[in-house]
Amino acid sequence: MDGLSEAEIRVLHEALDDEYKAWTTYDQVIADFGEVRPFSNIREAEARHIQALLGLFARYGLAVPDNPWPGKVERYASLQAACEAGAAAEIANAELYDRLLGATRRPDILAVLRNLQAASQQRHLLAFQRCAHGGAGGCGRGGGRGRGRQHS
Repeated sequence: MDGLSEAEIRVLHEALDDEYKAWTTYDQVIADFGEVRPFSNIREAEARHIQALLGLFARYGLAVPDNPWPGKVERYASLQAACEAGAAAEIANAELYDRLLGATRRPDILAVLRNLQAASQQRHLLAFQRCAHGGAGGCGRGGGRGRGRQHS
């Protein structure tokens, strides 16, 4: 396989845009409500997701677009509303990655996309659902430096 197809380039751009939006949204929640979990941990994970995608941009010589989302993401009236929106966004994220995974056969791109989807569904979604339902380990103060790694 040589250069990327137009469809594969769109896949990478769409995935990066989604990760930019998530990072910016969670950053805005933190700006509005303070360093609260799960947003503080998941924002760190989103930064790692962006870096994983940027590695693919570099590998294939693609220009990296700027993050278009600062100042454009939704703001929430409460942390509860933000958690509910976070859960809904992670559900939509699974559908996005299902579609993107069908647009390439490149093992390196597939591996990154599968890892991002798994993190979304196995960790982020559950954290937001716990937060939305007020369960143990849900929303709270403190970034949990030692816990940040589990949300990748």
